[in-house]
Amino acid sequence: MTDLNSLKYTAEHEWIALDGDVATVGITDYAADKLGDVVFVELPAAGTDVTAATVVGEIESTKSVGELYAPLDGEVVEINDAVVDDPSLVNSDPFGAGWLVKIKVDAAAVADLLDRDAYVALTGGDE
Repeated sequence: MTDLNSLKYTAEHEWIALDGDVATVGITDYAADKLGDVVFVELPAAGTDVTAATVVGEIESTKSVGELYAPLDGEVVEINDAVVDDPSLVNSDPFGAGWLVKIKVDAAAVADLLDRDAYVALTGGDE
């Protein structure tokens, strides 16, 4: 299990795990729960340049369609093909096998994102 306190978060309910200059991005368990059963995931292709706060993909559930936002500027270096093939991973393991994309970023920019306490406060205390 990922240490949720070691991650950074966005107000759009994404989590970011930084390893050097590569940020692994997924949606939080809070977002996955609010979406319901995820049935389709569309992700940007590897090599795509992304800009923070812009839509880069889509997550469709039995309840609604949600947009995936880039949390930081960078270049997509890998997508999680397993999630494209089996979108339910977003629900069953959002902080593990349900990750979505890896983006090469300026590592210093991650410091500006929310920590776990700030994210929990944003969600009204729901973890």
